[in-house]
Amino acid sequence: MPSRVKLVEVGSHNWRALAAIAPKPDQAKWVAPVTYYLCLALYGGEWHPLGVEVDGEIVGHLMWAVDEADDSVWLGGLVIDAASQGRGIGRAAVVAFLHRFGEEGRVNVALSYAPDNLAARSLYARLGFSETGEVEDGEIVARYVQMG
Repeated sequence: MPSRVKLVEVGSHNWRALAAIAPKPDQAKWVAPVTYYLCLALYGGEWHPLGVEVDGEIVGHLMWAVDEADDSVWLGGLVIDAASQGRGIGRAAVVAFLHRFGEEGRVNVALSYAPDNLAARSLYARLGFSETGEVEDGEIVARYVQMG
């Protein structure tokens, strides 16, 4: 399953599928509705949404932004639809994200998560993210620096 995960641009052809993405009910305390993320990308001026696609079907969302202060790429808004969880799609989406931006020469990737979101904390640690001691909007910041 994970090898078939692709990150795709969001547009008129797939935004409705993204808007329908919903996490498991107990995860809603850690993520906003995908519609919020889509509005943030459209009107906020910094974030860029991507769909997480498996076999042509949108099953998740993530977004990215560049922090001009240190040229790091931020990953945010990762939401995998409840019906598609448990198959390694979230992990594969993060790996695809790292690969995509690594190929562009952007090797410093940052993200944040709620301190009590143990699943996210564990996933990102297994993928090589290290907590930095920084806090962003009450969330723990972790960074991944790819070796060139």
